[in-house]
Amino acid sequence: MIPPTLRRDSNPILCYVTDRRSLVLAAGGDFAPALAAMIRRAIAAGVDYIQVREKDLAARALADCVSAATSAALGSATRILVNDRLDVALATGASGVHLGETSLPLAAVTAWRSKSRTEVSIGVSCHSLESCQAAEREGADYILFGPVFATPSKQSFGSPQGLERLTRVCEGVRLPVLAIGGISESNAGACLAAGAAGIAAIRLFQEAPDLAATVSRLRALKLSA
Repeated sequence: MIPPTLRRDSNPILCYVTDRRSLVLAAGGDFAPALAAMIRRAIAAGVDYIQVREKDLAARALADCVSAATSAALGSATRILVNDRLDVALATGASGVHLGETSLPLAAVTAWRSKSRTEVSIGVSCHSLESCQAAEREGADYILFGPVFATPSKQSFGSPQGLERLTRVCEGVRLPVLAIGGISESNAGACLAAGAAGIAAIRLFQEAPDLAATVSRLRALKLSA
């Protein structure tokens, strides 16, 4: 089951991955309202997906955050994904769940979806061609592959994968592959030329002075033939 917004013919998929701890707050500011405001800004700018990736939040606080995001996205083209927590995604009416290396097993989640006939998108983070091919076999809808370039948030995954490995992954699977890790306006086009269906990023969106203009410029980039 590939979500309609992952079937773009000529425009890249844009996914904002949240990280409230890296938001710049005013003196005395609170992360929760700052993140909510950032999510609303991303929706207004027209990103395709927002992956709520707040691993340290307790289930109730995460559910409150995701519920607010799904409500804000109503009537827009933006879809909300929840990192790791399938239960929160289902409880809040989010569009999907994104699985990491320590999440529920992908095969178990896709088998449950098939049996329950629940319409929820399932994505997975991968760091090698072999893991991407396994994700495809196990029924994932899309893949985040990286880190393509150096980035503080992905240092634990080792050296950057680079464009050559991204190209091999995009050629080696039929699923939409979103490049992640150190993505900027200056290198996003190279990721698309390598075969990526789109890009996912934290800082690219979160630190944009004019997010709507950034999204517009990224949207104008062309996918590889």
